[in-house]
Amino acid sequence: MDLLLNCDLGEAAGGDQLATEAQVMPYIDQANIACGFHAGNSQTMDQTLALAKQHQVAVGAHPSYPDKFNFGRQSMTMTSPDLIACLNYQIASLEKNAKRHAIDLDYVKPHGALYNDMMVNGHLRSAVMASVADSSCASLMLQATVDQQIHRQEAEMFGIQLIFEVFADRAYQDCGALVPRNQPGAILDKEKMFAQVSQLIHQGSLTTLSGNRLKLDANSLCVHGDNPQAVSEISQIRAIIKA
Repeated sequence: MDLLLNCDLGEAAGGDQLATEAQVMPYIDQANIACGFHAGNSQTMDQTLALAKQHQVAVGAHPSYPDKFNFGRQSMTMTSPDLIACLNYQIASLEKNAKRHAIDLDYVKPHGALYNDMMVNGHLRSAVMASVADSSCASLMLQATVDQQIHRQEAEMFGIQLIFEVFADRAYQDCGALVPRNQPGAILDKEKMFAQVSQLIHQGSLTTLSGNRLKLDANSLCVHGDNPQAVSEISQIRAIIKA
């Protein structure tokens, strides 16, 4: 399986974070840039976009519920029109900054609770897809699950493409959903993470928390690059992919 590497970026201000992102960029293919509603601002968008252009990394919008207090990690109740307007505003904000760097946005990847909610709620997923269809982006990134064919059919109705992603450091349930973070074993240690990446690359599958083998058709692998240890791990994951 050929997998691109994507990483959530532009989520924290400050020189240390920017230095970490500068180290991450050479190893990734896709940068999911925060649009200001859970993290980031115009300055962090601009700085991250400049790094992405320098390293020829594709750029995606990383919008969320309007919830900086909880970093976008808490579900919110919003009507479809309000959610679409919220997403359109965030995507347009990043697009405005991207134009200054002569960068086109390639895709949208929702953040945090919104991402999780849309994976289990078809009405929310439709609202997200409608927002992507309204934007200049052609693709939506969402989790690869056993329901991929259904999600493809939904996307076709909105005239958009899907980028299916898998997660390097998260344990999976048999249905293809992630094990909730509050459950034991949800986050893989380094060795298990590398083993999962290798299995995805070479066998197109992963082993669920219960020990079953799950086949997934994915395009991109999500990695985390918010600290120096993560940078080292990303470089090792890149080596596994290239081997």
